[in-house]
Amino acid sequence: MTPAAQQSKPSKAAASEQSPVERTAELSEQVLDQVKESQESAIEAVRRFMESVDEALPPHNEGPGPSRRQEVIDSALEMSEKLVKTQYDFLTNVVRSAGEALGASSKKH
Repeated sequence: MTPAAQQSKPSKAAASEQSPVERTAELSEQVLDQVKESQESAIEAVRRFMESVDEALPPHNEGPGPSRRQEVIDSALEMSEKLVKTQYDFLTNVVRSAGEALGASSKKH
């Protein structure tokens, strides 16, 4: 957990005093902090991967079709796209669930 998320994490007593809107907003902030940290790590991993590919495989193709280097890069980018889509789907579900929970909570009050 990021230091900011740890600092904003309330005690159980403080959480029980918060309104559903405040709790939802706080949860959203914590999720966004985690997502940001995850994205930064992913970007760094892709950068290191590209450096490794540049060192290990020659940039020029010696035959017809894509080079082995290009195949490796294309495969890695495809994987990255899938990870981004998965993260997007996760966030969409979190936001939808939070909205539904907030709506159900406000109907009770």
